[in-house]
Amino acid sequence: MKKLILVMVAAAPLALVGCTTAEQTGVGGAAVGAAVGGLATGTTGGALGGALIGGTAGYLLGRSADRQGYCRYRGHDRYGRRVIYERRC
Repeated sequence: MKKLILVMVAAAPLALVGCTTAEQTGVGGAAVGAAVGGLATGTTGGALGGALIGGTAGYLLGRSADRQGYCRYRGHDRYGRRVIYERRC
Protein backbone atom coordinates (compact mmCIF):
# COMPACT_ATOMS: atom_id res chain seq x y z
CA MET A 1 0.00 0.00 0.00
CA LYS A 2 2.88 2.38 0.76
CA LYS A 3 4.29 1.85 -2.73
CA LEU A 4 0.91 2.63 -4.28
CA ILE A 5 0.62 5.91 -2.38
CA LEU A 6 4.19 6.83 -3.35
CA VAL A 7 3.45 6.16 -7.02
CA MET A 8 0.26 8.24 -6.89
CA VAL A 9 2.06 11.19 -5.32
CA ALA A 10 4.86 10.96 -7.86
CA ALA A 11 2.43 10.76 -10.79
CA ALA A 12 0.17 13.63 -9.67
CA PRO A 13 2.05 16.34 -11.63
CA LEU A 14 1.43 14.39 -14.84
CA ALA A 15 -2.16 15.66 -14.83
CA LEU A 16 -0.81 19.03 -15.93
CA VAL A 17 1.12 17.84 -18.98
CA GLY A 18 -1.68 17.38 -21.46
CA CYS A 19 -2.05 19.91 -24.25
CA THR A 20 -5.76 19.70 -24.90
CA THR A 21 -8.64 19.54 -22.48
CA ALA A 22 -9.25 15.91 -23.43
CA GLU A 23 -5.66 14.94 -22.64
CA GLN A 24 -5.63 16.81 -19.34
CA THR A 25 -8.90 15.29 -18.14
CA GLY A 26 -7.79 11.85 -19.35
CA VAL A 27 -4.62 11.98 -17.26
CA GLY A 28 -6.50 13.38 -14.27
CA GLY A 29 -9.18 10.72 -14.59
CA ALA A 30 -6.55 7.98 -14.75
CA ALA A 31 -4.88 9.30 -11.59
CA VAL A 32 -8.15 9.45 -9.67
CA GLY A 33 -9.24 6.06 -11.03
CA ALA A 34 -5.96 4.47 -9.97
CA ALA A 35 -6.29 5.93 -6.49
CA VAL A 36 -9.87 4.75 -6.06
CA GLY A 37 -9.22 1.33 -7.58
CA GLY A 38 -6.09 0.82 -5.49
CA LEU A 39 -7.72 1.90 -2.26
CA ALA A 40 -10.91 -0.07 -2.90
CA THR A 41 -9.21 -3.36 -3.73
CA GLY A 42 -5.77 -2.98 -2.18
CA THR A 43 -4.17 -4.58 -5.23
CA THR A 44 -2.13 -3.37 -8.17
CA GLY A 45 -4.62 -4.91 -10.56
CA GLY A 46 -7.41 -2.86 -9.02
CA ALA A 47 -5.34 0.30 -9.42
CA LEU A 48 -4.61 -0.52 -13.07
CA GLY A 49 -8.27 -1.23 -13.77
CA GLY A 50 -9.29 2.00 -12.07
CA ALA A 51 -6.71 3.93 -14.09
CA LEU A 52 -8.02 2.44 -17.33
CA ILE A 53 -11.64 3.22 -16.54
CA GLY A 54 -10.90 6.68 -15.12
CA GLY A 55 -8.61 7.64 -17.98
CA THR A 56 -11.14 6.60 -20.60
CA ALA A 57 -13.99 8.43 -18.88
CA GLY A 58 -11.87 11.54 -18.35
CA TYR A 59 -10.74 11.61 -21.97
CA LEU A 60 -14.29 11.25 -23.27
CA LEU A 61 -15.56 14.02 -21.00
CA GLY A 62 -12.69 16.29 -22.00
CA ARG A 63 -13.18 15.51 -25.67
CA SER A 64 -16.74 16.75 -25.49
CA ALA A 65 -15.42 20.11 -24.19
CA ASP A 66 -12.96 20.57 -27.08
CA ARG A 67 -14.08 22.35 -30.22
CA GLN A 68 -12.67 20.85 -33.40
CA GLY A 69 -10.42 23.23 -35.31
CA TYR A 70 -10.05 25.71 -32.43
CA CYS A 71 -7.14 26.21 -30.05
CA ARG A 72 -7.27 27.80 -26.62
CA TYR A 73 -4.90 30.58 -25.72
CA ARG A 74 -4.24 32.38 -22.46
CA GLY A 75 -3.61 36.08 -22.44
CA HIS A 76 -4.67 39.41 -21.03
CA ASP A 77 -7.39 41.76 -22.18
CA ARG A 78 -6.88 45.49 -22.50
CA TYR A 79 -7.62 45.96 -18.80
CA GLY A 80 -4.92 43.50 -17.72
CA ARG A 81 -7.32 40.72 -16.72
CA ARG A 82 -6.30 37.17 -17.52
CA VAL A 83 -8.54 35.55 -20.13
CA ILE A 84 -8.74 32.34 -22.14
CA TYR A 85 -9.87 32.73 -25.71
CA GLU A 86 -10.36 30.41 -28.67
CA ARG A 87 -9.18 30.94 -32.23
CA ARG A 88 -8.91 28.73 -35.27
CA CYS A 89 -5.70 26.70 -35.27
